[in-house]
Amino acid sequence: MITGTTKLLGVIGNPVEHSLSPLMHNAALARLDLNYVYLPFPIEPENLAKALDGFAAIGVVGFNATIPHKQAIMPLLSEIEPIAQSIGAVNTVFRRDNKWIGTNTDVEGFVAPLKHLDRDWSQTHAAVLGNGGAARAVVAGCTQLGCASVTVVGRKLQKLEEFKDSWKDSSLKINLKIHQWDSLAEIIANTNLLVNTTPIGMYPKIENSPINADLFAHLPKDTIIYDLIYTPSPTKFLQYAQQSELEASRIVIDGLEMLVQQGAAALKMWLQRDVPVDVMRYSLQQKLYG
Repeated sequence: MITGTTKLLGVIGNPVEHSLSPLMHNAALARLDLNYVYLPFPIEPENLAKALDGFAAIGVVGFNATIPHKQAIMPLLSEIEPIAQSIGAVNTVFRRDNKWIGTNTDVEGFVAPLKHLDRDWSQTHAAVLGNGGAARAVVAGCTQLGCASVTVVGRKLQKLEEFKDSWKDSSLKINLKIHQWDSLAEIIANTNLLVNTTPIGMYPKIENSPINADLFAHLPKDTIIYDLIYTPSPTKFLQYAQQSELEASRIVIDGLEMLVQQGAAALKMWLQRDVPVDVMRYSLQQKLYG
């Protein structure tokens, strides 16, 4: 129930109507019986600075940022935590000492399903399909895990080179390689963690996959296959992985857990307490899969 003392959280974006964040955050807040509400705020890029001033004026506790604000918001914040500086993007903002502080929980969300696996990450070679914004969080996450190397695969050499150059001043120690798509068969033959960060295969184009079924035969038998897409579940990419003769020895992960865990990390930061991750996950599972 909204009252005169209800505290505000939310997500800013343009568009933002499709966001599932209000669903999972409000489910958690209801379970905790806290007088908070999490709202979507559609904000045009030219109004971003005004929005921050308005949020401060009305006492917004914190908010998430999604496209197109993840990078544009950075110069407007008083402080940016090192992980967000390294990635070059902010997805979570909180208030401290009357200042807006930016951080990034996408990395924590990405590594959450991985860090408890029985793996020698120092012997793990990761291959990342795509070189957009999501790939940046994945590269940082693989580095946090201690992967031996990270190879980013893309179609345009210039964009790949720009991607690699953008990490030169990073505080993270990254063994980063870049390759174009036509080298993929050779690359994945030595890959232990394969991550799709592209939108290929996302609803409604569910019959598409970033790589064809035949390429999965080149992967080592213990490869972890991770698709950041969470709808449909499984994607065609993950279906190909599961149809392989080596399926039994592989771990296949979709993007739902990353979505849940990055949100839980943000909510925990705002509330300064543990949050019911299982409730957040269940709310999304019910919405997406029934």
